[in-house]
Amino acid sequence: MKRRNWKRAFLSGDDSVDWLEVLNRFTKYCPSSGGRVFAAHLTAMASRPLNSVSFLRWFLLLALLSSLSPARSSSRVLSSVSDDNKVSLALYYEALCPYSANFIINYLVDIFQDGLISIIDLNLVPFGNARIGYNNTIDCQHGPLECLLNTVEACAINVWPDLNEHFPVIDCIETLVYQHNYSQWYTCFETLGLDPKPVIDCYNSGYGKELELQYAAETNALQPPHQYVPWVVVDGQPLYEDYENFIRYVCKGYAGTETPKACIDISLDIIPRESSNDIHPVCYADETTNLALLLARIRSAITLWMHRLYNAASL
Repeated sequence: MKRRNWKRAFLSGDDSVDWLEVLNRFTKYCPSSGGRVFAAHLTAMASRPLNSVSFLRWFLLLALLSSLSPARSSSRVLSSVSDDNKVSLALYYEALCPYSANFIINYLVDIFQDGLISIIDLNLVPFGNARIGYNNTIDCQHGPLECLLNTVEACAINVWPDLNEHFPVIDCIETLVYQHNYSQWYTCFETLGLDPKPVIDCYNSGYGKELELQYAAETNALQPPHQYVPWVVVDGQPLYEDYENFIRYVCKGYAGTETPKACIDISLDIIPRESSNDIHPVCYADETTNLALLLARIRSAITLWMHRLYNAASL
């Protein structure tokens, strides 16, 4: 059941609602430990043969209110952070780049831990290294299926603007990419209990392509221009190869007073990586860059092998 529907049912006293389903979803996304405690009590109550569904409903309301109240950390009380104090975090990526998938499912997902999301304004841009051709055709780096998935994810963001609603879709698809099962992407809607029709309609109507063209314009306007994906930008500054340490940059850039737990114990000392000829875990926009670095690595390996062979022959 969509969130707005069960809220209406709650207020109207509809006894036909599957409140256990609502409870399960609430427990999953409840941001406060107090709310999870209430949810646990609700689960125990719901398992009993109660006549008074309204009583259960009122208890659920208490749980919802607790999730909206400030959550206490060990050092201070956290409340909602104004948009002015939030740190902008942008991810420019493409659906079939394995390094983008790895970043999303193993790193970016951490923004939902320890209150970090409260200080972040996240912008997901699924376009990456694609190119715009004649008559606004889109050529994706990893082929037509990547164009399809980029558009599906763009449509999901548009259909469900709330980050808590569209991020699970993207996380599910990119998990399948990471597992090399991306041809099963459509199963994510059933897995998440979502109706795929709005996304499919978005894609089939051509509106998804319009969204992709907007993302193309945003990506191509980056200064400095993106060189590869994932391309992570914090408050307008690209993190380059250090993108996996984005949380440290977010915490360092936060100027508010309501510091989330995720930032309390983290070291804010940022040590930039030394430049090298190694191939970083990224998908380069210019494929010739990939080839040049690969050839450099091969030459280095051959030189090292010949040097060791010469030393062995000299013994």
